[in-house]
Amino acid sequence: MIRVGIGYDSHRFVAGRPLILAGQTIPHTHGLAGHSDADAVAHAVTDAILGASAAGDIGTLFPDTDEAWRNADSMRLLARATEAVAARGCRVRQVDITIIIERPKIGPHRAAMAAALATVLGIGSGDVGIKAKTNEGMGFIGRGEGIAVMAVATVEG
Repeated sequence: MIRVGIGYDSHRFVAGRPLILAGQTIPHTHGLAGHSDADAVAHAVTDAILGASAAGDIGTLFPDTDEAWRNADSMRLLARATEAVAARGCRVRQVDITIIIERPKIGPHRAAMAAALATVLGIGSGDVGIKAKTNEGMGFIGRGEGIAVMAVATVEG
């Protein structure tokens, strides 16, 4: 059976933290606020694969009220979520991601991001789609206050 899940995450920018997306440190003046490393790409993909396999959501598996997850590497959380998906007899087949951000540009980092996600998910880099869009200057994203990420995952099982 083929199943589809949708994930979403957003974080505001803050000074004094690195910007981490899909496990990659992206040069920028600000990072993202969050309990973990605030990797919004990893968080959206985590929710997408969990949703596709009906295995809960990131907040249930890794609650921000638990100090064990403070400053956690979100790619490790994604790896654990992938294991939870596999425990339900499912296998990730493909993910598609849209990053909504004004700055910095994502293009120069796209291949490394896709490779990192593919490794964790156990799929090929060609099975990871990553696109970036601006918000055309509108809203909190357009003002450069933060980012949003949407992800769709296809799992089989």
